Amino acid sequence: MSDFLVLDNLSLSYGRTTVVDQLNLGVRKGELIALLGPSGCGKTTTMRAVAGLLTPSAGKIVLDGKDVTRVPPNKRQVGLMFQSYALFPHLSVFENVAFGLRLKGMRGDALSSKVNEGLASVGLAQYGDRRPADLSGGQQQRVALARSLVMDPKILLLDEPLSNLDARLRLEMRTELQRVQKESGLTMIFVTHDQSEALSLADRIVVMRDGEIEQLGTPEDIYNRPVSAFVADFVGFENIFAIEGGELKGKGEAFTLASPLPEGATGLAWRPEAVWLGEGAFEGTVIGAAFVGQMREYVLESAIGRIKVNVDANLPAHPLDTRLAFDLRVEDAVVLRR
Repeated sequence: MSDFLVLDNLSLSYGRTTVVDQLNLGVRKGELIALLGPSGCGKTTTMRAVAGLLTPSAGKIVLDGKDVTRVPPNKRQVGLMFQSYALFPHLSVFENVAFGLRLKGMRGDALSSKVNEGLASVGLAQYGDRRPADLSGGQQQRVALARSLVMDPKILLLDEPLSNLDARLRLEMRTELQRVQKESGLTMIFVTHDQSEALSLADRIVVMRDGEIEQLGTPEDIYNRPVSAFVADFVGFENIFAIEGGELKGKGEAFTLASPLPEGATGLAWRPEAVWLGEGAFEGTVIGAAFVGQMREYVLESAIGRIKVNVDANLPAHPLDTRLAFDLRVEDAVVLRR
């Protein structure tokens, strides 16, 4: 299957500062892609270029077989859902959703049918007469989503749309976005710095760093098989160590592990739950301890540096300043290649 959206050697700049450098990415029709990374990595800049809000300094953007690199935003059939929702406070929910359609010249029964269909698709069929101020944050977001959907975009871009919601509403809206996307078959690009959002929503994740793609893969690939220390750190591997001279190197002394190190590895990474506590050849002092429901979280100060460990909360608790043995086993680590 050919890609529905193609970013071909795309370079984006602000003045003399290059923000995205020769980025290549293909997005399949009906796919939900997450652009994931820290602030300043280029993910929002890339999205702005796809929307037509930023002209590339090099490369091209092809959408549905058409080069749209120089096509103005209103001619691209690209929807954009902002972080702030950008609803008109003086207009009803119905009129907010109808706004773009009216600009296109739609009127009468066709307009009403289209708007009502859009509101129904996001579960707001009975809210057309209300104002945005009368709605919850999640409902306002659904209005913004309906407003984008009724325009029949070829692709919908979402710029951190869940960041203004509390934890419960974020979970609810993740489910809603997934439902709408799968039922409509709409191609979506979701920009976020939250790895849990990307993992739960996306078909594939693009991890970006300094304007380049650090890793591209399924959520399972990114979570379980990060290729670099940067990606591992971003998806929760809190114990990350370089390999130097055949030894494990942290912020302190170098460690020699019991098992042979993998060939070609530049580092190893362990999630906190993969560290063995209470046994092993190494020792650390408990400098942090927290009960978090089903788990206890510990921070150990050791010769190699700080080690973060998660264990079952039913095990005996260890107070601060306790000296504990621990082990980092190669078979429990993820191998980093850069």
